[in-house]
Amino acid sequence: MNELKVLFHINESSRWQMVLINITNFLNDVGQNNANVEVVINGEAVSIFKNKCQQAESGSLCNVSTNLSLLEQMEKLSEVGVKFTACRNALKAQLIDEESIPDFVRVVPAGITEIVRKQAEGYAYIKP
Repeated sequence: MNELKVLFHINESSRWQMVLINITNFLNDVGQNNANVEVVINGEAVSIFKNKCQQAESGSLCNVSTNLSLLEQMEKLSEVGVKFTACRNALKAQLIDEESIPDFVRVVPAGITEIVRKQAEGYAYIKP
């Protein structure tokens, strides 16, 4: 089987669990060595990277334990080769310091440009 190239796009926080389940199911089906998977995170979905202080200051009610669980799932996926890419524009819009996001997440200037590049490279686009 040729290596499959897949780009998952998330821009809504409410879709995180679905995205992670889709990636896990996909990798279980095709095998980790048969796929090149990248997740582009933009829009308000980058709010998963907000820390407690930022959440308290903004007055948002965020389930910190849920975010940690999602981040742990993301880290496990990154350990099997899934790449996570965050949009710098979205991070700035959500007042998130780039230095505070996990090391396994790469930051690009614009998420939409990353999506276009990956599609030009033949990646299938999935937006759960």
